[in-house]
Amino acid sequence: MTSTEEDDETLIGRYARGDAAAFDQLYRRYELPVWRYLERNVGNQATSDDLLQEIWFALARNAASLESATRFRTRLFTLAHDRMTDTLRARASKASPTAAASRPAVAHDPANALAQVIGHLPREQREAYLLQIEGQLNLRDIAEITESTVDTVQSRLHLARVKLHDLLDEET
Repeated sequence: MTSTEEDDETLIGRYARGDAAAFDQLYRRYELPVWRYLERNVGNQATSDDLLQEIWFALARNAASLESATRFRTRLFTLAHDRMTDTLRARASKASPTAAASRPAVAHDPANALAQVIGHLPREQREAYLLQIEGQLNLRDIAEITESTVDTVQSRLHLARVKLHDLLDEET
């Protein structure tokens, strides 16, 4: 964020007072990181698109309650995490055990190697890693979003990095 850009809390306050342009700025700022977080966890572009829409509609409807929130980014990724988790639970309950256990194979593309191997992380590690990378959130915020302890998040991030390093070494 440059010195001329307003912080998130100022923008949500402006939106809560009727300034739609402020909401547009927030959307432009976070659309791609939130979508990537969703897509890399859900593994389906259409579902990620739908979830992203749901999240922003919910935020737009509840802007007045967000005005008092001191950390918009944390609230945004909490909402994304909750919607994504609900979707994955619903999908798992409908899927056969075989289909739920496997992810579609992705063609080898060196430019996208990291994005491809992220899908091989266990869910909790993947969520923590993507919240840190895509959401640029600290350990405390990730712990709040995932309803975990800071130590647990720190462990998940460490294990994710080790596994990603190992998986990327296998790719080369």
